[in-house]
Amino acid sequence: MHVIKVLGTGCASCRRTTERITKLAAELNAPVEVVKVEELADIMGYGVMATPGVVIDEKVVHAGGVPSALTIKGWLSALD
Repeated sequence: MHVIKVLGTGCASCRRTTERITKLAAELNAPVEVVKVEELADIMGYGVMATPGVVIDEKVVHAGGVPSALTIKGWLSALD
């Protein structure tokens, strides 16, 4: 199982990112667990300065703005 972390303090964009990833993962039957990370110290630990940020298996893949559905599908399809 892969872990996808959405980094953000709870803003609307962060919530939308979490919802979009969760929905697309379910549609694609992707073996993922989506986790929200809201503590600023934890977010900064990834070096992310703009939220929402997305971390897949401890690798930062996105920072700032809501990722498109096409981008998220690309991430999910690349998981083994």
